[in-house]
Amino acid sequence: MTRITAQLSSQLGQLAPGGLQRRPRPRPLSHPAVRRPPTLVAVAHGSRDPEALRTVTALLDRVRALRPDLPVRLGHIELNHPLLADTLAALHGEAVLVPLLLGRGYHIKRDLPDAAAAAPHLSVRVAAPLGPHPLLAEALHARLAEAGWTPGWTPGEVPGRTPGEAPGRTPGEASGGLSAAGVVLAAAGSRDRDSAADTARTAALLSARLGGVPVLPGYASGTGPTVADAVRALAGRGRGRIAVASYFAAPGRFATQCAAAAPGIAAAPLGDHAAVARLVVHRYEEALASAPMSHPAVTVGV
Repeated sequence: MTRITAQLSSQLGQLAPGGLQRRPRPRPLSHPAVRRPPTLVAVAHGSRDPEALRTVTALLDRVRALRPDLPVRLGHIELNHPLLADTLAALHGEAVLVPLLLGRGYHIKRDLPDAAAAAPHLSVRVAAPLGPHPLLAEALHARLAEAGWTPGWTPGEVPGRTPGEAPGRTPGEASGGLSAAGVVLAAAGSRDRDSAADTARTAALLSARLGGVPVLPGYASGTGPTVADAVRALAGRGRGRIAVASYFAAPGRFATQCAAAAPGIAAAPLGDHAAVARLVVHRYEEALASAPMSHPAVTVGV
């Protein structure tokens, strides 16, 4: 009897008022979890110059403005906090290390892969260094222009001459124009041949952007020619209007040392230029597109 009563009660409970059978309540739709993109960890070298940290912070603000959906963190190889090891220790999931370094060398080949391997709780990919890349040539050109450097004219654009006007000597041409100009690409320097090759490639990219003005690398350390050596080499070619382009990610001892060797105009470091911010995002996206994040530490583009 008790069983019959329970069944009857259950059947009556399925009836709405008026004797109509109740429709089962629809289950709430489950929304798939939104996948968090891997964290972009910008890896700076570090410097005792307080302006270096301010510059890198400003650069990452530009990166966040370009990709507001992207978690962005900073880690230093040395000299500044946060150190890279501490940044990685505080993360979970996936991360892409984007070195704010300008070419291949010891830090790229050893320090960053070692740091990734020391964070086994993460899936880490190490992106290629920023340089060489045409966006760096764009930023270097802009920094030279900000410092007041102009070659007088560039191919296809002769100041003061309207289309169809007969060719004549303009003030820029009279002072020598491109034939008198030269640029030293001041870089940190390294004993690594790949690093020197990357700097030479950037010098070629900058030369092309400047319309063929010769650009010679000059180094603050390592085994290559110094900035003063490069200045003398350009002067030996008859180049009297020589500027120094600062191929450094941020201010620091080497950048100051190289600027002091300039015979005239010395441009500021790359810093937080918009082209550099775009390149940071590009290296991040390039690393993600290269292969699935299935290995604890994968180095890309080196």
